[in-house]
Amino acid sequence: MVDTDLAMPYGVATKRLKEQVKRNPGRFPPDFMFELTAEEKGEVVANCDHLTKLKYSPYPPLVFSEHGVLMLANVLNNPRAVEMSVQIVRTFVRLRTMLATHKALARQIEEMEKKYDDQFRIVFDALCRLLDPPEKPRRRIGFDVE
Repeated sequence: MVDTDLAMPYGVATKRLKEQVKRNPGRFPPDFMFELTAEEKGEVVANCDHLTKLKYSPYPPLVFSEHGVLMLANVLNNPRAVEMSVQIVRTFVRLRTMLATHKALARQIEEMEKKYDDQFRIVFDALCRLLDPPEKPRRRIGFDVE
């Protein structure tokens, strides 16, 4: 996530957010946070309409991974950041639980498939398609040129 997107939910100005990151460099290793290059900044601004203000900023934006977002919540010392920190942890726990449940379900289906292979082939094929749906073909935009 980009620093400007994080400042609002944490209830701080982007400048304050960057100050705290600079004051705590040991808490933000490269896999937690990095700075966009001018070229990357231009690409992000071109692709994300809500980041048009970045176009005129002389400072390169900071980008945070999920771990960096959590660490940021810990270095910003205000009630809103504490609340965000708790919500982030709850969200990650919920995501991991959902992933584990999905893996367990897939494993159970695979075991049942081995056991009842011939009898329920159609049912297992349908379940597998539901767990891993195919990508929809993208509609072409524009005119055909011949």
